[in-house]
Amino acid sequence: MTRRYARELAMQTLYSVEVGKHDPADAIEAAVKESTNSEQRAFVRDLVLGTIEHVAETDAQIAPLLQGWTLDRLPLLDRIVLRMSFYELKFRPETPPAVVINEAVELVKKFSTEDSGRFVNGVLASALA
Repeated sequence: MTRRYARELAMQTLYSVEVGKHDPADAIEAAVKESTNSEQRAFVRDLVLGTIEHVAETDAQIAPLLQGWTLDRLPLLDRIVLRMSFYELKFRPETPPAVVINEAVELVKKFSTEDSGRFVNGVLASALA
């Protein structure tokens, strides 16, 4: 499993928790059950649980950067990816910020709206400025 795929699993797990109201631990187990790489399983677990634990803090950092938008007006996947990326930027400093931004942009380009890549890139870039 690549880090990109691990981030995709984490995003899908966060979506499952938010929309399906699934227990985070159960959702993580369901997502990583086929992975044999314990390091990647730990990475998915950390992204999911860290994002959930620090949601209020990351929302407070994201909100001022949205320029005329509110968090609840964003497409759900954009919101999830922004929260997860802010968590990774702040609490996983071993990952270079450029990698976090690129991965976030790729995720929303694949799973969200046509404009999401540009929007998420702008929000994350302004967070680093």
